[in-house]
Amino acid sequence: MWQQDYTPVGDSLGLSALAAALPIFVLLYLLGLRRKPAWVAALCGLGAAVVVAAIVYGMPAGRLVSSVAYGAAFGLFPIGWVVFTAILLYNVTVEMGKFEIIKDSIGGLSEDRRLQALLIAFAFGAFIEGAAGFGSPVAVAAAMLTGLGFSPFYAAGICLLANTAPVAFGSIGTPLLTLAGITDLPLDRLSAGVGRICAPVSLIVPAYLVLVMGGWRALRGVLPAAAACGVSFALTQLLVSNYIGPQLTDILASLASIGALVALFRVWQPRDSFTLEGEHLEPHTPRKHPAGKVFMAWLPYLLLIVCILAFQWKPFKALLDSTTLVFPWPGLHHQIEQVAPVVKSASPYRALYTFNWLTAPGTACLIASLLAALFLGMSPARFARVFWQTARKLLLAELTIASVLGLAFLMNYSGATATLGLAFAATGVLFPFFSAMLGWLGVFLTGSDTSANALFGNLQVVTAGRLDLNPVLMAASNSSGGVMGKMISLQSIAVAAAATGMASTEEGKLFRFTLRHSVLLASVLGLLVVVYAYVLPQFAP
Repeated sequence: MWQQDYTPVGDSLGLSALAAALPIFVLLYLLGLRRKPAWVAALCGLGAAVVVAAIVYGMPAGRLVSSVAYGAAFGLFPIGWVVFTAILLYNVTVEMGKFEIIKDSIGGLSEDRRLQALLIAFAFGAFIEGAAGFGSPVAVAAAMLTGLGFSPFYAAGICLLANTAPVAFGSIGTPLLTLAGITDLPLDRLSAGVGRICAPVSLIVPAYLVLVMGGWRALRGVLPAAAACGVSFALTQLLVSNYIGPQLTDILASLASIGALVALFRVWQPRDSFTLEGEHLEPHTPRKHPAGKVFMAWLPYLLLIVCILAFQWKPFKALLDSTTLVFPWPGLHHQIEQVAPVVKSASPYRALYTFNWLTAPGTACLIASLLAALFLGMSPARFARVFWQTARKLLLAELTIASVLGLAFLMNYSGATATLGLAFAATGVLFPFFSAMLGWLGVFLTGSDTSANALFGNLQVVTAGRLDLNPVLMAASNSSGGVMGKMISLQSIAVAAAATGMASTEEGKLFRFTLRHSVLLASVLGLLVVVYAYVLPQFAP
């Protein structure tokens, strides 16, 4: 069994961390400075990770190749699967001419781009995140905004920014269920901690979205809507996470936000006008359609909600779970040993691949797509053509996702990610701030708050014990900080670009756009954790 070494360069944590960060520097350089497409940056970053794992960490070739293959497989399923099927569902609605009716129905509530962004990118996207996760909210919401006339760039950027507040409670609370399992900490306290950290930020995210769209002048015109959206979501998120649990937090908070916005739109509309840069459709007066036609237009998304919730119904889910295949990944499972301080005592590193082909969120999206095609009268041949066109369109996006997850898993199994985590843990009294940044780094690398919690959750608890800090707060900080890394992860950018039809040359621009907001908001979360740790410990979980 090969044992990980977290300080392979001269037994120095600092020098080892610089070497471990080389793949990240490659990603940042190619995306941020050279403006290369995401798939090029991802492949080059993967190449750098291979060099670091082989030469710096001395990882055996067989385990190295197996780690990359394991990550690529996870990237394609379930993540790439849900991206593909979510776009397929959208394309079915467009092919059958139903999206024009959806546009009119939303325009009937408000034609204002700011309000549409709050309703779709933030509120509706949060519902999809809470029910499915794994990239589906960005895929669905970004495609809808583009269809409404948003420029591909702003549709993608706005949805990436919006898909932050709900991430820690996404996919029926999966990130926190994973964190509780990894750390052996009480789930209810972890849920409460994440709620107390995230709720203040959720309060301001809707207003922040509008500020990004058009500055203070744009926000001033829709301040009542931004306030109603933020207050309803944040308050519900705080109450549900603290008194019910993580599984329903996003779903109930998003429904509260949608309800508050729809009710407000009935009695109030902004007095000023607003034009978003790059709009590709002329403003138009929405047509009124019979209720039956509106229902049929929204039916694909109603079917999506029904399918996702049905798949989470315990008796049905148990039946579907019986078909799930879980098997040790060849050449990797229990072939690598993790050691302290990343784990409490030396233990073999697990590598179990779960092929939940029926319970995966992407399968729910596929069934919704098939049912939508059936109810909308789409012929099998026409559906097959849309299916093939969607697959061709997403080819490079799927390559990006597979490459980035291959990079992330290789860094995990070689020990490079643990080296970076230990470097953050060495910050001492500043650790509460960097605890959130560690979660941010984990999600940037893996694209998943669940994966970041599995990666760094135990390290947070071990470090908290050494520094006499609240272990629940530090673990909750990992999950909370991670939500701000979602918008800059390469797979999220690939999903957003594919959903909006953005040119691959603009992916670097999208990364630079989201990076500054990601760092700023992650820093705000880090400061909140510092306040809970040192100033208001009585309010910490």
